[in-house]
Amino acid sequence: MELQIQDLVTSIRREGLDAAKVEAESIISEAKKKAESIVSGAKTEAQQYKDSAEKEIAILKESARVGAEQAKRDAVLAFETEIKAVFERILASGVRKELSGEGLGKLIRAAVSGENLADYAAEVAEVTEELKKELADEIKNGLEIRPAKNVQHGFRLASKDGSGYFDCSEDGIMEMLTPYFREPDFR
Repeated sequence: MELQIQDLVTSIRREGLDAAKVEAESIISEAKKKAESIVSGAKTEAQQYKDSAEKEIAILKESARVGAEQAKRDAVLAFETEIKAVFERILASGVRKELSGEGLGKLIRAAVSGENLADYAAEVAEVTEELKKELADEIKNGLEIRPAKNVQHGFRLASKDGSGYFDCSEDGIMEMLTPYFREPDFR
């Protein structure tokens, strides 16, 4: 009987071990499936993070490129503005210098050359002896020289009948010349 009990215990033990083995294999198989699922999910999530990061990097690169282009454009515009201002100051200084003294007399003479002098009046900031001396012949032939409040430098050649005038004042000349300095394209 003892042998039967021992065979029974051995048989139970064997069945228990076999059942435990099957259970262990089932648990291991399930664990492997879960691990594969977790690894697969992690890979998918990692790829999503990578794709998202690449998109963000592309956006940042494009933003940096656009910002650099804008900064370049702003720098060129600031440079153009500064250059224009310098040209205008130089031009105004040169015009003002030439619109006084002997130069003023020569300009008035050139403006009335070939015209009936009795039809015109030269309006200037101040009628000086130097200017009268420079234009003595023209004054004898009928050119009138008179002061005008709206002329600081240079002159305005006005028709005596009031039909029109030619503005050679500093402001008039600057108005004529400045457009040529307004549109440089340094790009």
